[in-house]
Amino acid sequence: MASVWDGVHGQERAVAALVGAAAHPVHAYLFVGPPGSTQRAAARAFAALLLTGGTDDPELRDARLALRGEHPDVREVERVGASISKEQVTEIIRQASMAPVEGARQVMILHELHRLDANAAARLLKTVEEPPPATVFVILADTITPDLVTIASRCVQVDFGPVPSEVIERVLVAEGAPPDAAATAAAAATGNLERARLLVGDPDLQHRREVFAGVPRRLDGTGHLVVAVCHELFALIDTAAAPLTERQAAEIAALDADAKATGERGGRRKSVEERHRRELRRHRTDELRSGLATMAASYRDALVDVSPHARPDALAEAVMRIHRTIETLDRNPNEMLQLQHLLLDLPSL
Repeated sequence: MASVWDGVHGQERAVAALVGAAAHPVHAYLFVGPPGSTQRAAARAFAALLLTGGTDDPELRDARLALRGEHPDVREVERVGASISKEQVTEIIRQASMAPVEGARQVMILHELHRLDANAAARLLKTVEEPPPATVFVILADTITPDLVTIASRCVQVDFGPVPSEVIERVLVAEGAPPDAAATAAAAATGNLERARLLVGDPDLQHRREVFAGVPRRLDGTGHLVVAVCHELFALIDTAAAPLTERQAAEIAALDADAKATGERGGRRKSVEERHRRELRRHRTDELRSGLATMAASYRDALVDVSPHARPDALAEAVMRIHRTIETLDRNPNEMLQLQHLLLDLPSL
């Protein structure tokens, strides 16, 4: 039987909590979990239950529109720019104060609120703490940042974890992917279902993994080689964005066709293009993070080498250095310089 939760995968505890919450909802919920953990689908599914009075039927009009992101009483707010600014929060507050268009309740879904700056957080706090009676906030964040702590304390927190690789593999196969390709994409996606859906149609995925895995055997301690290897790796990463750019181009074409048919001036196009730029940036970071994890695996494999030439301390330190670099990627560093610095410090296998 079809369910509003069909787009949410590997999050049984979160779904169970939200099904119970829909019967007697409070004013604000905070979904915390990594990218690709199907938070967005869960937010829309929860909104569908709130609008249908808890009826789990995706064919009901309210549920169908909410799941597609088209219900007039479900307002979704995407980040504009590098962070969610005080000006954008002013608009969120304005929308939250408006009466529902059709029913007795409206749902405000706020995406990427871990990108909230301090001034914006202070301004939003009062509204999240005491929203209008008809408004329910559903806030999505990758992590609880210092600026989000106070808002988080006013919300019911629902945790989402990375989607297990075996679940991702099953989803991809059910969507028509060959089993071998699904297994490779699931392993490379590190719990991110959306990323896995891009990777499963990528014919160069296995080659990229092999190139990253082979980097430790190519290093010779010279800067010349490191520069050459880094340019090679980033060229592979740029090529890997092709499926995403094709999907984005199709979305823009559909948006333009819809605008032409309705006579809209194209106001939505700017926000969509900004989202596309964020998606490409995240895709690039995810590719580098995945590649570095593959490189770390090469050093871990070398740790089991019992030959007299094995250097356990140096190899273990290499794994730690790589994972420290992976952690810094969330801070938007100069990735080329970061990778060059890392490779200069790594031992050769």
